[in-house]
Amino acid sequence: MSSKPNIIISSLDLERLERLLDSLPGKAFPGMNELEEELERAQIVAPRDVPATVVTMNSTVRFQVKNTQEEFCLTLVYPKDMDTTGGTISILAPVGSALLGLSVGDEIEWPGPSGKAMQVSIGEILYQPESAGEFHR
Repeated sequence: MSSKPNIIISSLDLERLERLLDSLPGKAFPGMNELEEELERAQIVAPRDVPATVVTMNSTVRFQVKNTQEEFCLTLVYPKDMDTTGGTISILAPVGSALLGLSVGDEIEWPGPSGKAMQVSIGEILYQPESAGEFHR
């Protein structure tokens, strides 16, 4: 997979993520550079203009890691919102940062926790704050 799919990020998510990244020491987590690059290349839209098929912060998404054929259904959250139920994934986790801004049906190659590339595929968005009318979540 040579080209990355287009990604869409809400202006609110961008603002919060930039603040989060600015508060972290350099190389604070694996994939930090990749996340910063994704934010730079993203199409930025107002929260009300985010299509319902796009993964945003606090979205619950069904996705597959194609290398392992494992399927997950997790909510993409900021580190402070992680819980112990296993139902969340941090934006700072390699798979978490890969999900942001992708649309249903998109695939992206992304560095995994070990540094080895993995392919992530978006299957379904079960909940997205913006499409539920929650523009400030």
